[in-house]
Amino acid sequence: MRPFTYARATTPDEAVDLYGEGSAYLGGGTNLVDLMRLGVALPSQLVDVTRLPYDRIEVDGDGLLIGATVRNSDLAAHAVVRERFPVLARAVLSGASGQIRNLATVGGNLLQRTRCSYFQDVTRPCNRRELGAGCSAREGDHHNLAIFGNTPECIATHPSDMAVALAALDANVVIHGRDEIPLDSLYGHDPVRNSTLEPGDLITHVRIPALDGMTGTYKKVRERASFAFALVSLAAAVDVKDGVIQDCRLALGGVAAKPWRARRAEAALRQAPATVPEFSRAADAELAGAEPLRGNAYKVDLARNLIVGTLSELAGAR
Repeated sequence: MRPFTYARATTPDEAVDLYGEGSAYLGGGTNLVDLMRLGVALPSQLVDVTRLPYDRIEVDGDGLLIGATVRNSDLAAHAVVRERFPVLARAVLSGASGQIRNLATVGGNLLQRTRCSYFQDVTRPCNRRELGAGCSAREGDHHNLAIFGNTPECIATHPSDMAVALAALDANVVIHGRDEIPLDSLYGHDPVRNSTLEPGDLITHVRIPALDGMTGTYKKVRERASFAFALVSLAAAVDVKDGVIQDCRLALGGVAAKPWRARRAEAALRQAPATVPEFSRAADAELAGAEPLRGNAYKVDLARNLIVGTLSELAGAR
């Protein structure tokens, strides 16, 4: 591991002031420290932000304001989260082991890097480490990589379960000294930058609006029952009245470089009968835009079955 300096911030202004060229913010460190050990991340300074006053979950009307340093285990256990936003609680509990959830923070979870094996192997070319080096995954093992939003430079997926649920919940990200932005705007297409944040930008909160009576859940398909990243996951929330879908929100994980909001499927479902044929039609509308490679085409069928099965369960359809 390359030598680095360490500084602990006690206020957000101090954190931003301490952040210089080559710096990285340190939350739980569950992803960053691993990447430092592998030689993938090489910060010259760590700015510890765990002592900033963002470790609370506050009820905000019918919504929530979640501090960026809230630990994932505390988020999943919070009574209001479990009661009003079970899709979020279930997503968090689907991610990582209990020990890691005890350390990992909300802000760090959103900004974690891909688990693509070629990104983590400094002996292999990877555009996420060095733009222009090439993408080893395209001709290598990509069975668990993206089927949406692929670029010639990268086909990696975003690993967060929590971010998928937050995408379905229309969450906003609050940045110190700036206006809050939709979660979807946090993630760009530049593989090296990983997010649209500028150097030194500090996430302070995540804001979740009211779910407006919708019922939701989170489903995750993985290669083993114990801790594993998603092959495909789905955060879903629906409002069904008299057998008709009034509103719905769907976000897929494990299929793109960011949580993939399934807006084509949502549009197809609104004001449609809550039936299996309609769920199948909506899934097909979304997955028509998929661009799988030779090794991960199975994800199209997997995602389709997950969408249809989860919506059927939520709506009580046959």
